[in-house]
Amino acid sequence: MTAAQGASGPQEFAEAASVVLHEDCLSYAPVTGSVTLARRRAGEVVAEWGRPELAWSAALLVSELATNALLHGCLRGRLFLVRVTLRTDVLRIEVSDARGERLPVPRVADDRDCFGRGLAIVAGLADRWGVEPRTVGKTVFAEIDLKPPTR
Repeated sequence: MTAAQGASGPQEFAEAASVVLHEDCLSYAPVTGSVTLARRRAGEVVAEWGRPELAWSAALLVSELATNALLHGCLRGRLFLVRVTLRTDVLRIEVSDARGERLPVPRVADDRDCFGRGLAIVAGLADRWGVEPRTVGKTVFAEIDLKPPTR
């Protein structure tokens, strides 16, 4: 085995270890009722995929990210996209909208504030979250690492 073969082996193994098992992707109109629909759908599909213990977290992550997209990222007449992906090692929630220049900024909400806690909730539920640019707009994602099955 050459040094080049040895160096690429672990990387190839890591890439092969993370396989997409299920994916759900749907666009929603920029109206408040869409958040409810997206939240319900996310919880249902994750449970159907055999991970009912993650359904509540998935639904809440979709709700918070979709609400942020609706309030801060949507343009009139432009849909927002929700993608839920279950891989062998991670559950990933993505919400994409058309406003790439309006990036999410965590803040500390006052006790009297009605808004401002969404990203704190996302950070508390997810192992990591972030923003990825798109050609038009952005994608905000949250990921929950999956524990290997116990035997």
